[in-house]
Amino acid sequence: MHFQYSEWSDRFDHSKPAFDTLWDLFQELLTISGGDVSQALRWLNQIDEEYKITDQFENYGIGDFIDELKERGYIEFDEDQSIMVPTAKTDRSIRKRSLEEIFNQLKKGGHGSHKTVHTGKGLERQPETRAWRQGDDTAHIDSSSTMLNMLKHSSLEQFELKEDDLEVFNTDHYTSASTVLLIDLSHSMILYGEDRITPAKKVAMALSELIMNNYAKDSLDIVAFGNEAWEIEVKDLPYLKVGPYHTNTLQALQRARHILQRKKFSNKQIFMITDGKPSCMYENGRLYKNSFGLDRKIVNKVLDEAVKCRRDQISITTFMIARDPYLQNFVRELTEANSGRAYYSSLNELGGYIFEDYIRNRRKNVK
Repeated sequence: MHFQYSEWSDRFDHSKPAFDTLWDLFQELLTISGGDVSQALRWLNQIDEEYKITDQFENYGIGDFIDELKERGYIEFDEDQSIMVPTAKTDRSIRKRSLEEIFNQLKKGGHGSHKTVHTGKGLERQPETRAWRQGDDTAHIDSSSTMLNMLKHSSLEQFELKEDDLEVFNTDHYTSASTVLLIDLSHSMILYGEDRITPAKKVAMALSELIMNNYAKDSLDIVAFGNEAWEIEVKDLPYLKVGPYHTNTLQALQRARHILQRKKFSNKQIFMITDGKPSCMYENGRLYKNSFGLDRKIVNKVLDEAVKCRRDQISITTFMIARDPYLQNFVRELTEANSGRAYYSSLNELGGYIFEDYIRNRRKNVK
């Protein structure tokens, strides 16, 4: 009898069914590969060969997993491209997985609901009460306090309820917010031996899933930027790829501002995830670029745009996933020009910062 020993790892949950174990890993690989099913499956095969994942399952291998992916509608054959591609069902699953992953990373109490510092009509009842006013929802009447008020002027023979006796619970007032999330796809997002784009995509997916499921009145638009900036749909998020791009921060902010100008919400905000300095812009229809140091010609145009956003009451929150001192100086200038905020976060902290800032910003400008 032959035994093979290896270092113990609890990376894989051996209590999970075979498909669920491989499905969880496959979604991660599919996100990293930018939606390339064939590449994700090759990586899955390599991992299985090294870590013997399928050895724990009886009569179930990678081939069975691929068959089940097709049967469950997670991948399908694209006739035009002659390749296997992920389906919309897979897109939704990856977004949901990202949301769960971000929430698991947050400390208990590190995020909250969309409350404001004001009270009024809302969805969540507070313990404090106040006198009833015309138009208040009768479902929020505090029966105990109301009864006590009535008893003060009633007798045992006759109970008389007056309008002044009514008390209602205060409720948290919820605002609506419009957010544009900017994602840097410049080449530096995968340089220096660190994958920065995958965490950025996960945060964007998690935020979109949170808004679509919990805050239907809010809006989230997503803009990717490299040499230029372009809008993308939520379904495209898992499969974004870094390109051989410079960083056109100016056009990204301009596009975000134009999107928000069309929104009716009082709270308008830009979240920008980047790891570098602005290094290009369009000038007279041509791309002007300078990758060396901070080019004041480019930086000053970006700062001008930040001021325009401030005048339109659009706050910019920058999440800088790099700690170079000269980059921090640029972010500091940008933040001052916009009266916004900036975080110099690690990749592990990125999700928590964005979720908490999103909720905090919704408390502002209540009308």
